[in-house]
Amino acid sequence: MAYAAALARSLILGWAALMTLAFLERPLLRWIAPVAGAEWIATFHLLLDCAAMAAAGWLTGRSSRPRPLLATGIFALTLCCWNFGELLTLNVPWLLRLARNSLQNPRYFDSLIANAEMHLILFGCLIGGAAMSRPAEKPPRIVSS
Repeated sequence: MAYAAALARSLILGWAALMTLAFLERPLLRWIAPVAGAEWIATFHLLLDCAAMAAAGWLTGRSSRPRPLLATGIFALTLCCWNFGELLTLNVPWLLRLARNSLQNPRYFDSLIANAEMHLILFGCLIGGAAMSRPAEKPPRIVSS
């Protein structure tokens, strides 16, 4: 029962961190846009989304210490159900529709590959953040005391 409460707490913290960072992303992109130029906006948007996903993964894993990767995997499953629109570039339901359309018409295949790569990068950042949340292992001692 205690692990279920810790899991619920870590999911809530992960969602709160992700939404907070995603809302802060828009003003930051508006500040970067004149400096970077229009051709780099999509790249910076993906970069900031990766940072938000890594931070959410770290917080989810850190708040669920017994099994951080399990908690982050469940958090990732909860992310798969939503269309975040302009907030995040993560949209798994649309990716599944695109996969179905690419089976019916091959002209959608290039878009499917590009979007699948983007989703893999984002989920990789989430899992990477969770992996970094684990406690550091004690280094082995060379000299015994």
